Amino acid sequence: MESFSRKVKEELSKLNNLSNKNLVKYELQGYLLTANSNKFTTENEYNINRFSKLLSNSGLDDFKIEMQGNKFCITTKKQIEINQEITDVEEAKAIVRGSFMGAGSISNPKSKYHLEIVFQTEENAEKINYILNHFNINSKVLQRAKNYIVYIKDGEEISNFLAFIGANKSVLKFEENRVIRDVRNNVNRIVNCETANLNKIIQTAVKQIEDIKLIKKNNKFNDLNEGEKELAELRMKNPEASLTELGKMLDKPISKSGVNHRMKAIEAKAEEIKRNM
Repeated sequence: MESFSRKVKEELSKLNNLSNKNLVKYELQGYLLTANSNKFTTENEYNINRFSKLLSNSGLDDFKIEMQGNKFCITTKKQIEINQEITDVEEAKAIVRGSFMGAGSISNPKSKYHLEIVFQTEENAEKINYILNHFNINSKVLQRAKNYIVYIKDGEEISNFLAFIGANKSVLKFEENRVIRDVRNNVNRIVNCETANLNKIIQTAVKQIEDIKLIKKNNKFNDLNEGEKELAELRMKNPEASLTELGKMLDKPISKSGVNHRMKAIEAKAEEIKRNM
């Protein structure tokens, strides 16, 4: 199955925006932030295709592409140094897009939310992290072995990131998966909650039935008032019912708190019997 990261990079590699030479330089700079200045290696052909186009459109066409094992390697004969200051949002988007294409990945949103970009230096990682936070995308930096990672773990923030770098189709797919996952999680929470509530109802009902049986066994049932007797009989016949449901079954329906009040009286009578046994 093709990974979500691969699909995102495929979309980005096909963006038809290479005619803007200024933005090409910023996107190229993003790539360079994640790699050596004259050598770039990747397993993803979309990365290498985009990188080669950026080089060509920047007038840096003196490069070669070769396979090293299962990786693509693009090498230029001279050091590439592009260090332009960002002056607007489109330039910021371009440099972040380049860094993601260069060394970014996203987990399958069906399983978890995690996006990261790997940098060789803390300075470069902090540069991209600053840009993202400046444009209200909450990312953080951590060190992993000798690398520095810019990462995002929130679904909505990852969606914002994808929109920021121009992966609009991927945003829609990500949101679709996110909705499905969140709905599934909500359903599981509801089921778990309902199961817990059901277990609580059952445990409470078992205790109440034991109290009623004890009262009857000790011939103290007539010590209860008429309302308590009616409720006790209903509980014996409906062990699975909640207090609210029992209240509606009475000849004169009462609220949950009213049922609870009568049950407390029945429980008190059972406790009295236990003390005198």
